[in-house]
Amino acid sequence: MPTITPFLWFDNQAEEAVAFYLSVFKNAKAGPVSRYGDAGPGPKGQVRVASFEIDGMAFNALNGGPQYKFTEAVSFMIACKDQAEVDWYWEKLSEGGEPGPCGWLKDKFGLSWQVVPEVLPGLVGNPDPAKARRATEAMLQMGKLDIAALEAAASG
Repeated sequence: MPTITPFLWFDNQAEEAVAFYLSVFKNAKAGPVSRYGDAGPGPKGQVRVASFEIDGMAFNALNGGPQYKFTEAVSFMIACKDQAEVDWYWEKLSEGGEPGPCGWLKDKFGLSWQVVPEVLPGLVGNPDPAKARRATEAMLQMGKLDIAALEAAASG
């Protein structure tokens, strides 16, 4: 089976971004780093590509220049086991970034994340349509997701 690795394009903040992600995720580790040499195209000594892992998933961060920016068309979802995890990731990743609706946020580099409690799919996909509707309506009113409020809404 092929390995698929997200390759994240930064202007010139790849090294800073990797350090940030390593500080946010408890099960993360740095990997190999390559730097630009005399041939460029970036400044000599600047990170070209920095590899890292989060929970065993490989990522690469590239300093490729200002041509491309992140959009919400691609995001990373974090399935959180409880409210403490939701709170942790929401606080850390939204710091210097931009909170959004329904558990979405942009971090300070513009990368989109979904901070989602593991119970959410069961609440919004409840076989009882009234419970699913109430949970969904509650979720649509939230920024950071609140498990207790979602469960209360589903219950009526």
